Amino acid sequence: MLNKRRDFVCVTALLAVLLTGCGGTDLDLSSNQAKNALGSNPQRSECVSKNPLNSAYFGDLHVHTSISKDSYGWGVRLSPDDAYRYAFGEGEVLLPPNGKNGEAGTRAVAIARPLDFAAVTDHAESLSETRLCIDKNSSSYNSEHCRVFRGRDKGVDISVAGIAKLMNPFASRNTELCGDDGEVCAQLDRDVYGEIIAAAAEWNDNSEDCERTTFIGYEYSSVRLGSNMHRNVIFRNNTVPPNPVGVLEAPRAWMLWDKLNKDCIESGTECDVLAIPHNSNISNGRMFAVDYPGANSKDEQKARAALRIKVEPIVEIMQHKGDSECRNGLPDVLGAVDELCEFEKFVKMTDKIRRGADEVGDCYNGPLADIVPHLGPDCLSSLSFVRNALTEGLKEERRIGVNPYKFGLSASTDTHNALGGGVTEKTWPGHLGMADNSTEKRTAWVKNMGNTSNNPGGLIGVWAPENSRDALFDAMKKKEVFGTSGPRIQPRFFGAWNYPKSLCRSTDRIEQAYSQGVAMGGDLPKKLSEAPVFMASAMADVGTPAQSGTSLQRLQVIKGWVGDDGISREHVFDIAGDANNGASVDLDNCEQSGSGFSQLCAVWQDPEFDASKRAVYYMRAVENPSCRYSAWQCAQFSDVERPESCNLPDVRRAIQERAWSSPIWYTPPTST
Repeated sequence: MLNKRRDFVCVTALLAVLLTGCGGTDLDLSSNQAKNALGSNPQRSECVSKNPLNSAYFGDLHVHTSISKDSYGWGVRLSPDDAYRYAFGEGEVLLPPNGKNGEAGTRAVAIARPLDFAAVTDHAESLSETRLCIDKNSSSYNSEHCRVFRGRDKGVDISVAGIAKLMNPFASRNTELCGDDGEVCAQLDRDVYGEIIAAAAEWNDNSEDCERTTFIGYEYSSVRLGSNMHRNVIFRNNTVPPNPVGVLEAPRAWMLWDKLNKDCIESGTECDVLAIPHNSNISNGRMFAVDYPGANSKDEQKARAALRIKVEPIVEIMQHKGDSECRNGLPDVLGAVDELCEFEKFVKMTDKIRRGADEVGDCYNGPLADIVPHLGPDCLSSLSFVRNALTEGLKEERRIGVNPYKFGLSASTDTHNALGGGVTEKTWPGHLGMADNSTEKRTAWVKNMGNTSNNPGGLIGVWAPENSRDALFDAMKKKEVFGTSGPRIQPRFFGAWNYPKSLCRSTDRIEQAYSQGVAMGGDLPKKLSEAPVFMASAMADVGTPAQSGTSLQRLQVIKGWVGDDGISREHVFDIAGDANNGASVDLDNCEQSGSGFSQLCAVWQDPEFDASKRAVYYMRAVENPSCRYSAWQCAQFSDVERPESCNLPDVRRAIQERAWSSPIWYTPPTST
C-alpha cells in the first residue's frame, strides 16, 4: 500500500515548481499550497457558509490554456495560473493579437462575475510536443513539425494534408520529437501536467471562507474516425495518477473508464475521479452508440455499462460548439416539434458549402458502423443528442439490467482563451485566440470557417452545502447538478408520489421537497401509485450592476419513454409561466420588452403516466428572448462602420437562454 500511495503523490508538481521560463507557478515549498501540490490532502477548515438544504454554486470545468496545442497555435499565451486569476476575478488577462515579441497579448479582458469553482482541462494529448516546439533550448525546436506549428514555414512542405496532421492537437507521437520509444515526451508530459496540478493547488481556497474551489483535471480528446468522443476528467482532490490518460494510452473510451477505475477509484488511495463527455452533437451518433466492442455476452455488456455510468455520472449538454440537448426532425424519435431544440446548433462549414443548407444526412447504422469514418459532424443521429440518449438508456436497462446513460446534466465553456466563466454575450471576446479576435471574425460565416456556429458556452451549476472540493464532487457524483447556457439561473427539480399541490406556497418547500421525495439526479422510489408528482422551480439571474438579467418566460418538463414498439418518445410540457407573454427584443439596440418572471414554481403531475413503462423526466427553465452576442456586438457599430459580416442573413441574432436540471427516473416496481 505504501508503494502504491507513493506512486500517486504528485511529485511532478514539485518539478513544475522548479521549472523556469515555462509558465510554471512559483510556490513557497513550506506553504499549504505546496503541500497540496505534492499530493497530500490535509484537513481543511470547515466552511463558514454552510447550507444543509444546499446552495447553488456556479463553475466551469472545461478550460484550455496555452498548454493545449490548439490554443497556443492560435496565439494564446495564458497559463493555468492566468486562467484561475481570470475565473476568480483577480485581475485582467491578455488575449491576442500579440505584441511584437509574440509572447504577450494586447487585448485586456476581465470577468464580470467571478466563478465559485473551476478546473483547467488542457488536452492530455500533445502536452510535451507543444512544450518542445516552443522551448528554444529544445533539440526539437527547429524540427519540421515545430517550424510549421510555430508558423515559420519557409522551405517546409505545408500541403493541406501536412498542415492538418501537424496542427492536429491530437496527433500520434512524433518520433522526431519524442524518440522511437516516446519516453522523452512521456516524461515531459508528467512535468507539464505538474504545472496544471500546481496551479490548482495554488488557487484552491482551504480556509473557512471557501471563496473559490479548483479541481485538477485534463481533457481526453479522442476524434475516433473523425467523430468527437471527448471527455473532461476531473479529480476530487490532490491524489491523482502521475500522468494524464490520453488517446495514446486509451484509444477507446472504455479503456479510459477502465484505467480511471483501476488506477484511481479502486487504487486503495484517496483518489477519486469522474469523466464528463462533451459535444455529442458532433459525434456522428458515436458518443452514445449502443455498442460494446469486445464485450460479447450480456453479462460482459452489463459490466461495461455499469463501468461507464460509474465513471461518467454527468454529461456536458452545452458549450461553445453548440447545444447537445436535442434536435428536431430525427427519424427514430416520436414527438411533437420542440421549437426550443433549434437553440445554438453547430453547423459544419463544409456541409454549408457542399449542400447549400444547414442540414446533413443521416448517419449509417448498419453492419460495421463502428468502423465507418466520418469527418466532423458529417451526419445526424438521434444518439448525438442527450435527450435521446436518456431514453436509449431506458431500453438498455430493460435489456441488460443497467442504464449506461443515467447521467446528470451540466454545461461549461470549452474556452480556448483560458477564460473560464466568460459567458457574457455582450462582451464575449471569442474562444480561440486569433481565430475570432474581432467582431468581424466572430460574426463571419464563410469568411472565417463558420464562427457564428460558436457561442460563449455555458456554466455548470451544483447544489451543495458548501463551496469545497468534497461537497461539490459529492454533488456531481450523485448528479444534483444542472447546466445553464450562460446566465446564472437557479433551477430546482424534485420528484415524489405525494407532494401537496400547495407546496410552492410553503415557506419550507425545499425542506419538504427533500424529506418527502428525491432531488434532481435521483430515482423515484419503486411503488405503485397514480402518477409521480414533481416540484419544479427556478430563480432568474439578477445580472450584474453593469447589466441586468433577463426575466424567465416559462418552466417545462421534458419526459422521455419507450413505446411497446421499441421507439423512443418524448413530450414537452409547459408547466409554469407563459410562452405567449409577448416578450421580444429589438435586435438593433438589444432593448427588451414584455413581461416575465423573477421566479417560477409549479407542482406538476404527469397526466400520461403509464406505471408499466420506464420514464425519465428533466426540467428546462427558459428566459425571455434576448440578444445573442452576434447582435450585441454588431449593434455597437454605426451603419457606416458596421462590418459586412454583421449583415449576413444566416447569422443568428436572438436567443432564449436557459437552464437544464438533471433528470429524475421512474422504474416500474416489478422490473429488475
